[in-house]
Amino acid sequence: MDDTTHRRFNPLTGRWVLVSPGRVRRPWHGGRETAAMPPAVEYDPVCDLCPGNERAGGARNPDYRGTYVFTNDFPALRPAGSDPAQHGVDPGGPPGAPGAPGALAVDLARGGAGLLRSAPAHGTCRVVCFGPHHGRGLVDMSPFEVRGVVDTWAAQEAELSERWRWVQVFENRGTAMGASNPHPHGQIWACDALPDEAAAEDTHQREHFARSGSSLLLDYIRTETRAAERIVLDDSDWLVVVPFWAVWPFETLLLPRRPVQRLAELDDAQRDSLADVLGRLLAGYDALFDHPFPFSMGWHGAPGPHPAGRAGAAGRAAGSRRPPEAVWQLHAHFYPPLLRSPTIRKHLVGYEMLAEPARDLTPEDAAGRLRAVMADAWDGEATLPSGLTTIPAAPLQIRPA
Repeated sequence: MDDTTHRRFNPLTGRWVLVSPGRVRRPWHGGRETAAMPPAVEYDPVCDLCPGNERAGGARNPDYRGTYVFTNDFPALRPAGSDPAQHGVDPGGPPGAPGAPGALAVDLARGGAGLLRSAPAHGTCRVVCFGPHHGRGLVDMSPFEVRGVVDTWAAQEAELSERWRWVQVFENRGTAMGASNPHPHGQIWACDALPDEAAAEDTHQREHFARSGSSLLLDYIRTETRAAERIVLDDSDWLVVVPFWAVWPFETLLLPRRPVQRLAELDDAQRDSLADVLGRLLAGYDALFDHPFPFSMGWHGAPGPHPAGRAGAAGRAAGSRRPPEAVWQLHAHFYPPLLRSPTIRKHLVGYEMLAEPARDLTPEDAAGRLRAVMADAWDGEATLPSGLTTIPAAPLQIRPA
């Protein structure tokens, strides 16, 4: 199958991806990303996120020493009643024009019928600074420090999911993925509706559970463990694979091996091992092209709202008792855009925008390359699945532009 053009099905979303391995050898005369990196500094006096600095919105950061969370000064989602237009702030334009006073109310009054549908969107957006050091991201932090970030993600999810339907924890790393500030940070957006990606995953996990009585993603873990060809990291608590249906060249899926629906439900052992696995995965990404790897990553957990107290310290302490499989299984997606080098990235354009996504590098090849660099970068054979080669795959054949 590796050399044959074919399509693969994503059971999480119900979508297909076209796999065309031969196209990886085509000459490249297109655009290239900038590979130069600014020197890492501990503190930047003009950075909006460094400790003690004043942000663009006027607030001043405290002199924080660990993780620091604040409400985004320029949020995409706001709680009900807090939108500027609802407080008489004129966003510009003549009355009745899109975005002008009264236009929002007219649009939302159309309701849910007809071709022109709209609905209110409420929520909140927060920024999570991983630490005070301007030049040290998750890949540079100690497992203890990364564990602090994991705990912050879990605590924020637990709090926000008491009220909101969906809580999206994510990080955009690097300018190639739209990061607006180089200070290591992530974001959390919570909203009152189930977004499209979450809704698709919710539908297909529910359908699978209704048919089989088991979790779609735990069944997938069992399938990938047997296949043993797309595994990148194999830990007693976590599994990292390049999914069979991956769209991005070096996309990975991070899954807890035991039934867990949300970050807040992870016990102490799972959180410690997650901190270690995240460090190993991100170091492997950076080693692939000997360059900091840009990506968008995010956690998907069971939609809320979740009443307070369901997954507190008592629940984590009882982690030794394996919970029953449920519809949802917690997981994280990593979507890195690089394809051949630090300067050549994958673009979803043309056929991929108008028909369906396509990839040039097979997921099996991508997983082999990631395993190989991780074997070089880490001396932990336990992170590699048994029986899999650690010999690097043949280098990509690239003609100079």
